[in-house]
Amino acid sequence: MIAEIASQYEVHPNPSKPRKGHKIYPYLLNGLQIAYANQVWATDITYIRHDGTFVYLAAILDLYSRKVLAWRLSNTIDADFCVEALKEAIEVYGVPEIFNTDQGSQFTGEDFTKVLESNGIRISMDGKGRALDNVYVERLWRSLKYENIFINDYRDLKALKGGVKLYFRFYNTERYHQSLDYQSPDEVYFSDDMQGFKSDGNAA
Repeated sequence: MIAEIASQYEVHPNPSKPRKGHKIYPYLLNGLQIAYANQVWATDITYIRHDGTFVYLAAILDLYSRKVLAWRLSNTIDADFCVEALKEAIEVYGVPEIFNTDQGSQFTGEDFTKVLESNGIRISMDGKGRALDNVYVERLWRSLKYENIFINDYRDLKALKGGVKLYFRFYNTERYHQSLDYQSPDEVYFSDDMQGFKSDGNAA
């Protein structure tokens, strides 16, 4: 049943490719123990078929807690919505030590990397074709789609955005993870000396 519904929201094949002339940064996570909040953030874009076209969703994830820090939906694939999500995450939660992305042109372009560099954030990029490097974000996409998008009939972009917002709020505050000792992302993130921030700081 869900597989049939999922086919109606076909995910676009991932076209993330670096643009010629864009700098590719080394991958910094090999052998790294991620041990606290704001040590490493990561991002990715997923593609959802909606109303006969594609909608693009970017999210910023704290890898230690799995918390969704910010997100944006867009009907275009340029870098603007990724940069907006990044700026919001930094404004609300401060800066990570390392930021990991794939080699998609949205992330290798100057608009995105200059935000990271100007904030003193070390940039890490997945090896070409190594989808598992960003496995935590991929798991987030799967959870969102199978627990929300595929089982709801969102009639327009506004409804889809509202559904994503509600799901990420649930994901951060109520969805318990076995890998987090059955705590929610918010419980882990804010227990790690992070009480100075608001736990409802999700993207609008």
